[in-house]
Amino acid sequence: MKVLMINGSPRVHGNTYIALNEMEKVFNNSGIETEIIHVGNKDIRGCIACASCTKTGKCVFDDIVNETAEKFEKCDGLVVGSPVYYASANATLVAFLTRLFYSTHFDKTMKVGAAVVAARRGGLSATFDELNMFFTIS
Repeated sequence: MKVLMINGSPRVHGNTYIALNEMEKVFNNSGIETEIIHVGNKDIRGCIACASCTKTGKCVFDDIVNETAEKFEKCDGLVVGSPVYYASANATLVAFLTRLFYSTHFDKTMKVGAAVVAARRGGLSATFDELNMFFTIS
């Protein structure tokens, strides 16, 4: 069993990573393999709705989204972590997830998903809800 963990923070070892790392310890102690992918500090553009992925099976922008797509298909679970910016997830992470979910055409209905958010003040509920929508619309 394998869980793919996405760190949407530009701070590779910040609070979001600390939360993901705590989850990783629990998974590893239970015999579950994990991999953390840091996307928050990458240059990831948003989806342009070109529909190229429906023909080619991958996003037209060849970046970390396409690199992650195969790992996403093979994993059993996905954990997405984000800091809260103005009651929202990191925009880079949202662009990454939008393109990842839209460009991959395998059945995601049985994938286990979870979201983790880190904030100093408010906006946790809105960001948590925003990320969890990716797991309900597949």
